Amino acid sequence: MTTSKTAMPKFSMRPATLADLDRLFEIQLDQEGNYMVAFANRDADDRHAFNESWARNLSPERRNEVILVDGRIIGSVGRFMMFEVPSVGYYIDRAYWGKGVATEALKQFLSTEARPLYARVAHDNHGSIRVLQKNGFKECGRDRAFARNRNQELEEIILKLE
Repeated sequence: MTTSKTAMPKFSMRPATLADLDRLFEIQLDQEGNYMVAFANRDADDRHAFNESWARNLSPERRNEVILVDGRIIGSVGRFMMFEVPSVGYYIDRAYWGKGVATEALKQFLSTEARPLYARVAHDNHGSIRVLQKNGFKECGRDRAFARNRNQELEEIILKLE
């Protein structure tokens, strides 16, 4: 008996540009994805706030790349400062969850990043926690914060990559 494992889609990455914002906005409208992200600083459907956020993301002191599968943007990964420490985050179209794309994209992104790096994730976002752990992040703390996307206070896991 043979078992077949679904192959990870082939992907590429490149620096994010203003031209990518329509697709990135479309991806982040997913309600389930926003629930898992939990800690947003704006309403998911507020395009003006989204554009303002990405104007900051595209500044020279930050690094943001889009993730593409078959030439189509399916997410992004970026480095930014949060609570005065260098941090990473990513967002993947839900159609690609569980296929290894986030793990590999983060691995590729991290290959040129200085350490230490931090990430923060909702305590029940097991998929994202696993992606970070597969890339060498270790839990270094916990915090509680207001999760805008869930409209409640929630435990957040803080992870660090040395």
